[in-house]
Amino acid sequence: MVLNKIKRIFTDSINGESGEDDYLEIDLGQERKDKKVFVKLFVLRQYEDVTEILNALREGYTIAVIDIKVLRKRDSIELKRAISKIKKTTDALEGSIAGFLEDIVVVTPSFAKIHKQTEKPKEEDKNKFV
Repeated sequence: MVLNKIKRIFTDSINGESGEDDYLEIDLGQERKDKKVFVKLFVLRQYEDVTEILNALREGYTIAVIDIKVLRKRDSIELKRAISKIKKTTDALEGSIAGFLEDIVVVTPSFAKIHKQTEKPKEEDKNKFV
């Protein structure tokens, strides 16, 4: 519908026809009705795989679960560069990023936050009240 209006505006201006509706108003604040959150799994095999992850995150409705095992074993410097780039983009999008175990990184958009435990309880604190 919108594309037809745009097409008609351009064809009318080329043919020399001018109507009163020479402009098209587009509501950029319009909400998507089919908002769905996707959890996508990614494997970071090389630094170039970061582009696909960042594109998915920029869409705004993707939670990325990234397996970094392959790149971690292959090249730790490339891994640091890749994680740094993902972290900068996540911060710009006001999202959250967290590592789980040694091989998994989870990145969420701004509407979802990752709860990070600030401090692990010490063994002596556990036995203190027994």
